[in-house]
Parts: sequence; C-alpha cells; structure tokens
Amino acid sequence: QVQLVESGGGLVQAGGSLRLSCAASGRSFSSYTMGWFRQAPGKEREFVASITWTGIISYYGDFVKGRFTISRDKAKNTVYLQMNNLKPEDTASYYCGAASSGSGLRLGSYEYWGQGTQVTVSS
Repeated sequence: QVQLVESGGGLVQAGGSLRLSCAASGRSFSSYTMGWFRQAPGKEREFVASITWTGIISYYGDFVKGRFTISRDKAKNTVYLQMNNLKPEDTASYYCGAASSGSGLRLGSYEYWGQGTQVTVSS
C-alpha cells in the first residue's frame, strides 16, 4: 500500500520555524517529483514548493519569498520542507504529494497525497 505520511506541523509564533517531513512507503518515489501544497479553511489548495526527481531543480510559490526550502533524501524516501520566518498567513494544513512527471506546479499532476499536517502560526 502506497502511503505518504506528513509530520512536523504544530503551533509556532510568528517569526518561528518548522520543518515538515513527508515519509513515503509502499514504493520508491526516487523518480517522482515531490511537492507541498497547503490549504486554509475556505480556500483552495495552494502550491507551496516542489522538487524534481534529481533533487536539483525546485520551484516555490510566489508568497514563499526565500523563507522556505524543499529538499529530499532519496535513500530515506523522504521529502522535507524547512519553513522559516513563519507568518500568521502561513496557517494551513500542509499536504505532501508525488507526481510521476513534470515540475509539480499543477495540482492535477499529482497521483499520490498524504493526509496533511496542520501548521498554525500565532501573531
């Protein structure tokens, strides 16, 4: 059974940091683009970041502005999202996904999703 399991969310004050992890199991995702999206209540799921299978090329949503860094460890079948200088508007559920091809910018390109981890940033 293929699973993506996110962890690392929580409550943090504005300006703080969190590191999200997404552990994959059931198959290797070494050839997949991995990405993070987020969704706040009443809003659509929004692209945060993605990293291609090489681990060399990454993309970020405009709102990130150098605050977040996506990385992957193929040996551990895990992708990370380091989030620094968090703001209250970053509050959302964060979802990890896997896409078999492409840059990972499009929501519809993902074939697998995790259950999400909640990030809450207090002011």
